[in-house]
Amino acid sequence: MQSRQVMKAYFIGGGIGSLAGAAFLVRDAQLPGRDIVIYETQPLVGGSLDGAQLANGAYSLRGGRMLTTDHYECTWDLLSSIPSLEHPGLSVRDETIAFNEENPAHSRARLVDRNRFKVDVSHMGFSARDRIELLRLTEASEETLGNSRITDWLSPGFFESNFWYMWQTTFAFQPWHSAVELKRYLHRFMSEFPRIETLGGVKRTVYNQYDAIVRPLADWLKRQGVQFVRGTRVTEMAFEADGARLRVHQLTLDRDSRTANVRVEDGDLVFFQNGSMTDASSLGTMTEPPPRLTKADSQGWALWETIAQGHPEFGNPSAFNSSIPESYWLSFTVTCRDPRFFDRMEAFSGNRAGTGGLVTFKDSNWLMSVVLYHQPHFTGQPKNVQVFWGYALHPDRIGNFVAKPMSDCGGADILKELCGHLNFDPAVFEDAICIPCRMPYITSMFMPRKAADRPPPVPENSVNLAFVSQFVEIPDDVVFTVEYSVRAAQTAVYRLMKIDRPVPPVTRHDKSLAVIFATLEKAFA
Repeated sequence: MQSRQVMKAYFIGGGIGSLAGAAFLVRDAQLPGRDIVIYETQPLVGGSLDGAQLANGAYSLRGGRMLTTDHYECTWDLLSSIPSLEHPGLSVRDETIAFNEENPAHSRARLVDRNRFKVDVSHMGFSARDRIELLRLTEASEETLGNSRITDWLSPGFFESNFWYMWQTTFAFQPWHSAVELKRYLHRFMSEFPRIETLGGVKRTVYNQYDAIVRPLADWLKRQGVQFVRGTRVTEMAFEADGARLRVHQLTLDRDSRTANVRVEDGDLVFFQNGSMTDASSLGTMTEPPPRLTKADSQGWALWETIAQGHPEFGNPSAFNSSIPESYWLSFTVTCRDPRFFDRMEAFSGNRAGTGGLVTFKDSNWLMSVVLYHQPHFTGQPKNVQVFWGYALHPDRIGNFVAKPMSDCGGADILKELCGHLNFDPAVFEDAICIPCRMPYITSMFMPRKAADRPPPVPENSVNLAFVSQFVEIPDDVVFTVEYSVRAAQTAVYRLMKIDRPVPPVTRHDKSLAVIFATLEKAFA
């Protein structure tokens, strides 16, 4: 590692990429925390890894990220250094592994049909044509796939297979998404293919990811002296030429409608979370749907759009944020103050809460899924309260039991639709609060793209700027994971600081003969 010349490190955005980057700077580059500044617009850090109790006592979280111990090499490397807030002597990694050993996942109701029967998912439902086409996509080069869509490679019958319903809803793919991204998932998670119907490889955190990952990580960073500057937006990034390369020399801040400039000195570093999959999110109520916001309301993409003009090496944000109908869906969080729904759902599914994973209603017009978490799911959650989460990939379609699109529904309508699919008495939700959440860019990173549309973590012509987000290019890894942001951050920090320690490599389960044979056996079942 080089002798440290850095005076300051500035992070634009307070999501997991920035938090991880700051931790790697402290842990592996020995940069004092007092020399690290994280600018964040929102009151809380953590970005998409959120979770909170609202003023009405209900809980809300936009989503939940699944982990696996067979993958997520950089994430486990990071969390092995972060102390648990609740279990002295244990790291967050150790705490999470112990929790999953006590609560192993094995779904018994992965798919449910229109007759409220659990679907037999022991076979994938492939035709011979499906197998051939899937193999052809899996083996095609990324150059060949280019910016094609999944539907360019797979026939309509494939999208009615058990495999597609399970894979699609586990990872939130749509048929019109990038063929490259689907190929990467098929390779990265090949070890999950043989157990996709049970979600046996999925690991959960003790609580929601804000309480289980963000809080202990932010707490550790604060104790190292890292400065968190909230309520602050970075609106401009000024560059100067350094030979053939570019160096950031100034940041312009907007804080409480007041403008300030920060000089970036020689040796300083800037880490930028470009884009956000949860940008312009909005919450509804029991009676009102979430407002339909766009990037014009949030300005969350503005800085990336600005610096990318005239600098193609910084990527192309328009490839990802130009088609809300193709990148949005809705989630919902339900707070129950009566155990009847959890009791009925556990009896129906055959899974104790926290062990079953997603239950998908495959004939739902909205393509709705729900998951019952281990309780409590939030720190401080009362014992008489239970929380579960759900989402739907087709919120623009008319419901089966509610005669309007999900995007026009408040929480009460969503609970009515859910009861219809389960044939449950609506009284199970008599004292429940359902908070819908609209996310216009939630799968924007899956949009068809060209190779140059995502910048590398550190562009070749960059002296001191790195990108740490879901919208950077990391060969072989997959977006829409905590791992992707953490890997981007670790790669950027190690490269800019010339750290003599390898970034943990992507585990190539797709090269394992045992995994390949198990996958083939499942595909031909």
